[in-house]
Amino acid sequence: MSEEEVLAAYGDIINLPHPVSVKHKQMSMIDRAAQFSPFAALTGHSDAIEETRIETESKEDVEHIVTF
Repeated sequence: MSEEEVLAAYGDIINLPHPVSVKHKQMSMIDRAAQFSPFAALTGHSDAIEETRIETESKEDVEHIVTF
């Protein structure tokens, strides 16, 4: 989008002041960042991945020994 297109689309609101609530205090930067930080949607998922990695490495070690 060019600057002219942006001004045409948002020109009526682009220079408005940022709204500030009179009811709620401003959220701290740490609390705000916590809202957007990644989270573990599946509990134990990373443990399962690690377990699979260890099992796979063990199988590869056994296969390497058997081929000799």
